[in-house]
Amino acid sequence: MINVLSYTCIGVGIFFWFWGTFPLLGKRSVLFKLHSLSVADTLGSMSIIIGLLLKRPGEWPLLILGLISLAIWNTVLGYVLAYCSSSGGNYE
Repeated sequence: MINVLSYTCIGVGIFFWFWGTFPLLGKRSVLFKLHSLSVADTLGSMSIIIGLLLKRPGEWPLLILGLISLAIWNTVLGYVLAYCSSSGGNYE
């Protein structure tokens, strides 16, 4: 049962990775494309890490560190992108 749940989480993560890539082909703004890619990539990566956590519970400290790092890194990156886009190109 754990194997099925683990592979399901990994499969969902891979699905999110591809799902976040498809908006890059659209005609929306660059910020919309980056946002959709970032959110889908974060959710996909977190889902894959949870699947690995179910599969290899002995590695939980490193996998939890990976989850926390993903959450913090992508949140900070989103704020930096929003700040840079709202300042009108004046980075000084």
